[in-house]
Amino acid sequence: MTTTPSFAIPGGSIPALGYGTGPMTGGMSADAVLTALKIGYRHIDTGRKYGTEHLVGEAIAASGLPRGDIFVTTKVSHENLRPADFARSVEESLKALRLDYVDLMMVHWPNPDIPLDVVMSALAKTKRDGVARHIGVANFNTTLLDQAIRLCDEPLSVLQAEYHPYLDQTKLLAAVRRHGLAFVAYCPLARGRMFSDVVLGDIAAAHGKGIAQVALRWLIQQNVVPIPFSSKPERIADNFNIFDFTLSDDEMKRIAALKRPDGRIANPVERVSGGWD
Repeated sequence: MTTTPSFAIPGGSIPALGYGTGPMTGGMSADAVLTALKIGYRHIDTGRKYGTEHLVGEAIAASGLPRGDIFVTTKVSHENLRPADFARSVEESLKALRLDYVDLMMVHWPNPDIPLDVVMSALAKTKRDGVARHIGVANFNTTLLDQAIRLCDEPLSVLQAEYHPYLDQTKLLAAVRRHGLAFVAYCPLARGRMFSDVVLGDIAAAHGKGIAQVALRWLIQQNVVPIPFSSKPERIADNFNIFDFTLSDDEMKRIAALKRPDGRIANPVERVSGGWD
């Protein structure tokens, strides 16, 4: 079985490939998560808002794997960022996951109605209390990321955001690297929108791989952690099988050139004041 490489984060490491469990388009089950674990995934991403934590917990329990072998991420949703709500959300997550701690606790979306210093204080407390080994933020732009790091009493380890070949995240990736964090990419396959792309198809054929594998490998070679989702065992396996080939510099540039002004799938502008980077 392939051993997933890891990327360094402040105070530890994060597996370079994860299995995402949301947002769901159907087909999510504990069996799907268990299949991922059996194939070799050791990084499982969920969130309170997804409604999948109990399935992840069931699969982890059924896997028989030592707790320390699995990197588990969950998130507190934007409506629960006030301290009392934050603490309740964390407690509910741990109960659903059947865990005493998670490896990464994240703020799922920023909330302009709640002061960021209050949010960061609640997030930092999860690390101090030992219910999260690492902490991070999702869907923060560069300005909010700078502010979050300044306001948080504990070091952030990860930023999670949408990233795939159709979306230019140059600015955000540069900010993440400047701060020494890991970048975790959701929607790394653009929800299937790339599967008829001619450029990706040509590169995939040259390597004897599929388009999804090439898109995921493109992220990995930027030291970005993709978290693809599939409910189909064969696709879960294909998405994992990306560590036996390397894209050339020219291929990396050709894929990067696929970025589009309308490439974004998620719509954070509706949730975050001040625009989005």
